[in-house]
Amino acid sequence: MSDQSARLEWRDARIPVSTRFDDPYFSLDNGLNETRHVFLSGNDLPSRFTAGFHIAELGFGTGLNLLATWQAWDEAGQTKPLKFTSFEAFPMEAKEMARALEAFPDLASYAEKLVAAWAEDKTLSTLQGIEAKVIIGDARQTLRVEDWQADAWFLDGFSPAKNPELWDEQLLSEVGRHTRPGGTAATYTAAGFVRRNLEVAGFEVTRIPGFGRKRHMTVASMPAQDS
Repeated sequence: MSDQSARLEWRDARIPVSTRFDDPYFSLDNGLNETRHVFLSGNDLPSRFTAGFHIAELGFGTGLNLLATWQAWDEAGQTKPLKFTSFEAFPMEAKEMARALEAFPDLASYAEKLVAAWAEDKTLSTLQGIEAKVIIGDARQTLRVEDWQADAWFLDGFSPAKNPELWDEQLLSEVGRHTRPGGTAATYTAAGFVRRNLEVAGFEVTRIPGFGRKRHMTVASMPAQDS
């Protein structure tokens, strides 16, 4: 049986780093602000939130993106649960998740719920207050059998230079196929091959200022269908 463990070490005793991919799980500058800049603002959220809104994500990691989005959803006054589907090949353990999320006290009430549900079932079948699902396994196999389309995508795999499998043309084409007309995607990377693969997938792609030490990031939109 293949090893699906996250394989972590800790930087400054608080930032988890994947030894499998030699990459931190979130920004060394400020992970929460990075999430808000890249994935929320990059997808024009929360202004696009509406009942039934569906976010999908490649790379669940610590769950930070889910928590920041959940908080933004509640603060936007939405009364029905957000739908959030994430794909993760190498899930961390609940105690590791709890340790990582201690860095974000603003999200503590949400993190407590997430960690408790994660300890029970890593697919998040028991998490209350958000319609969340984590699909464990290689997204190159698991995404293609799904039959939904998302309103927004968070593309948050490890660095394309170190984890190219999560950014290849075939997988990003599946992302495109699983995006509603008028839907969007955002990622911290501005790697040329990632932008090209998103264009092949049908997105209109733009490079914009990144967060912290990253000069640029990428946003993408799926053209709306003609009325």
